[in-house]
Amino acid sequence: MNALESQLQYPFGDTVPATGERLDLVPGIFWLRMPLPFALDHINLWLLRDGNGWTVVDTGASTSDTQAAWEQIAATRLEGRPLRRVLATHCHPDHIGMADALCKRWDAPFQITAGEYGFARMMSAALPGVDGTSALPHFKRHGLNDPDMLEKMQSRKSYYPSLVPAVPASYLRMQEGQQVAIGEHSWEVIAGYGHSPEHASLYCAALNVLISGDMVLPRISTNVSVFAVEPEGDPLGQYLESLERFSHLPGDVLVLPSHGRPFRGLHTRIAQLRDHHEARLAEVVEACREPRTAADIVPLMFRRPLDAHQLSFALGEALAHLHRLWRAGIVRRNIHTNGIIQFQAV
Repeated sequence: MNALESQLQYPFGDTVPATGERLDLVPGIFWLRMPLPFALDHINLWLLRDGNGWTVVDTGASTSDTQAAWEQIAATRLEGRPLRRVLATHCHPDHIGMADALCKRWDAPFQITAGEYGFARMMSAALPGVDGTSALPHFKRHGLNDPDMLEKMQSRKSYYPSLVPAVPASYLRMQEGQQVAIGEHSWEVIAGYGHSPEHASLYCAALNVLISGDMVLPRISTNVSVFAVEPEGDPLGQYLESLERFSHLPGDVLVLPSHGRPFRGLHTRIAQLRDHHEARLAEVVEACREPRTAADIVPLMFRRPLDAHQLSFALGEALAHLHRLWRAGIVRRNIHTNGIIQFQAV
């Protein structure tokens, strides 16, 4: 355990549920864990008692391993009760890849925010601007010129549809401040921005539980990226502002994150995340004493070898930090005649 992690409390220790199993957390809340085919190799799902059935929060990506795990759960861990609702915190593949299949299997509604639903439909259909190939000119403008890496990124053009083959054709909307009734309890929707279009975390005051999704994670910092579809976005600014929306929650709230283990110490972790980004911003400003592209900044922020999947997120995050500084007037942005974009400290 690193120094930052040691400042948090993990009430369930190192215990995690095996794939296809469930782990009881608090009355009416069960923890499921699905495999992912990435360096980040798992996602946590939350199974909530909901009357005579269940609500599941997030679904896993649509892979053969996850499909098999869901078959096991359906056969052995649902007590013969149906899924009454499939709820997603946001549109990323590991969170909604199985949503359509689960909704169809149990004739269950799909609940998500409008921003996340719209983007999921766009990306699953691989519409121009959000398809995999749109990232190539975006990354080239920001200094990526490695032919091998560009070719590997080109092969990712069907990345999202391969993990989210379909999105439910209709949805129930969630939005900031809404109270969502699940079984005997009410959950407050806390909308977050920067990581995804309109991320929904859920807080139950009666249980003192926060399902944080990807907004607050215990070990890693949430990816915050500038994407081709919104090339001048300020997602880091949005993300840091969104963290304020958790300030009213109790300090001892049990946090159920999408990755890592459940923990207590929400406000400590938020302070750590703020410090992390402040330190990164300071490093980027120092580097920008000379003109730099986002690709120049990646090795500074990520000091390990990156595959194409990881590099796409790393470039997006480097650009997010540059844009935060640009929006704050700390660096200026220069677009050269060849289209390459560089940033330099003012």
